[in-house]
Amino acid sequence: MRLLIIPRRTLILAALLVLILLVGVGYLIMSTESLRVLQVAAPGERRIPIYSVQTEEKIVALTFDATWGAEYTPKLLSVLADNEVRATFFLTNIWMEDYPDETRAIYAAGHELGLHSANHPDMATLGRDQITSELTDNIELMKSLCPDASPRLFRPPFGSYNNLLMEVAEDELGLITIQWSVDSLDWKEVTPEYVLNRVMTLAHPGAILLFHNNAEPTSDALADIIEQLHGEGYETVPVSEILHRSPYRVDHRGQQVPGK
Repeated sequence: MRLLIIPRRTLILAALLVLILLVGVGYLIMSTESLRVLQVAAPGERRIPIYSVQTEEKIVALTFDATWGAEYTPKLLSVLADNEVRATFFLTNIWMEDYPDETRAIYAAGHELGLHSANHPDMATLGRDQITSELTDNIELMKSLCPDASPRLFRPPFGSYNNLLMEVAEDELGLITIQWSVDSLDWKEVTPEYVLNRVMTLAHPGAILLFHNNAEPTSDALADIIEQLHGEGYETVPVSEILHRSPYRVDHRGQQVPGK
């Protein structure tokens, strides 16, 4: 058997060629991934709702979403009244149709009413006409129950949104789209202590706190949450009182920043 003898110089050149090819492929992969990241983060590509507010003041906004049930709503309103605290309630038509008296009671107690859609769909899956209908129907029912209300704030169901939703809500209907920076997770099977500890751990100046009107853990924890927030020097207000007036911008984190 004859042995194939390859010159040493040829082996070195071949090894260098393989190395160059590997480096080139790696660079191409890294460049493509970097481009993808840059495209995602490019300013102006995706409109972002307000998740929190840039401020050095110790102030937070209390918000409650209402879609199903009202068993614990009277207790929430009682706790808020006892502590002289006002909040923002984001209401769906589903809820207001079932609980018109509770809707009026929330507004009569001085709380802010916000929009949460008519039927609580994933609005990022809807077309322009459907989005418009969900919002205008929501406005009309709210104003029919509370004629003096002027709802300007809107929270998308499930926190789901896209540019089309933002365009319709903000550019066409003049609404402000609101999310949250602290989720109490009261919609899960958790204890009041869990909700309290989570909120107090995550609270920060300019935070928007998310609760639900029919969550038993929140109804049991709310008095302690308010007491501890106030004890740490926080002021608790409705969303509209935490927002900066125009001009403002929303940065890539969803933080509302004053100025252009």
